[in-house]
Amino acid sequence: MATNGGCVCRKIRYSISGGPLRVTICHCSWCQRRTGSAFGVEVVFEKNQIQFQSDPPSVYRHTSDLSGRWLDQHFCSTCGSNIGLTLEAVSSIQSISVGSLDDQNWPELAGLERRHVFVRSARQWSEIPNDVEQYEEHFRK
Repeated sequence: MATNGGCVCRKIRYSISGGPLRVTICHCSWCQRRTGSAFGVEVVFEKNQIQFQSDPPSVYRHTSDLSGRWLDQHFCSTCGSNIGLTLEAVSSIQSISVGSLDDQNWPELAGLERRHVFVRSARQWSEIPNDVEQYEEHFRK
């Protein structure tokens, strides 16, 4: 069940023990900007499941206009790779950007619960399957 990952330049490396809790696909405009895409895709873990074997990632703290709570974006200060997020609302969990996983076909991802959040901001050309959890904003208020 263990897997590894890190940034493009390999300055940041991590290992994850155990399975993920879920996948969150966020369509908010902030995630669109931070990823340069239509959404952010994050695999959610308990914080103690993730161990950094190198320098820890740099952190940018963003305060939500909607909730007033902070969200920490973890990234490599050298290559700019997005590593993941920590939310004030649930600081015991950490997400890992799915693109930073070494094994993009990690079997643990196959059957996971997927939540689409902030679908009100979804791009018109970005289709969301009807059979997944969807929230206009976040499922945590």
